[in-house]
Amino acid sequence: MTLAGIATEPFFLPADHGLRFCLLTAPRAGRHARGAILHVQPFAEEMNKSRRTVAVTARRLAEDGWAVLQLDLLGCGDSSGDFGDATWEAWLNDIARGYRWLETKYRVRPTLWGLRLGGLLVTQYLGKLDAQPDLILWQPVISGQLHFAQFLRLRVAGEILGDADTRTDTKSLRERLAGGETLEIAGYALAPTLGEPMAAAALDLPEGYSGHVWWYEIGSVAGTPLAPASQAKIAAWRDRGIRVDATTVPGLPFWQTQEIAECPSLVEATVQSTLAVPG
Repeated sequence: MTLAGIATEPFFLPADHGLRFCLLTAPRAGRHARGAILHVQPFAEEMNKSRRTVAVTARRLAEDGWAVLQLDLLGCGDSSGDFGDATWEAWLNDIARGYRWLETKYRVRPTLWGLRLGGLLVTQYLGKLDAQPDLILWQPVISGQLHFAQFLRLRVAGEILGDADTRTDTKSLRERLAGGETLEIAGYALAPTLGEPMAAAALDLPEGYSGHVWWYEIGSVAGTPLAPASQAKIAAWRDRGIRVDATTVPGLPFWQTQEIAECPSLVEATVQSTLAVPG
């Protein structure tokens, strides 16, 4: 489908354990693409809540000359498998597939765009990659352990509010997962091969990283300071000589709102950030 000088192309990318659904949003045929961007999704229900804002951003970036690939990871969206089939390693391999596909098609080094857990995933993927692509990070998860614990608390809260005869806590859930059990949490089947590596992951960049990082967070009003943990991480990266542009924009945390929401200020800030990348 072609809209206002851009084209959207859904397709399936062959992968281990089936196919991965992809949506390419790019300048229409005959128009030069200035570069390529791979979007990496957030975790569980946050992905569904984010679909609209990500799609709007992809279209805006395509209007500005960028080719943007959205790829559903194993067990997510329209890709093969169930969520319970997903593993951390499989997700990193899916990122590699999307990256290579963009690199081959457009003959450029793609930029990696990670939202929430997607930000943590892309920094983990960098450790497997010789190249040093630029990064766009939207409210990145800094501690996989903290993010994992928050997800487990959904199960605990559900049992408190429900009619379950027994009650559990995050510690016992971790023990069950470590023992090989797959847990049902908020409608998602979480396997140990996903949960345990996720809990062990922390946001960081490999030694010698020389790319450019754009870091965005959402605040209630313009000028809201970044979260303290974000400030500490960014300061540590800058001390290593890494170029990090960090911005807070006003808006709603659309990945967790009850109704589907958008954040126009985040979209526009992200589009403007790409102007600094040579086309």
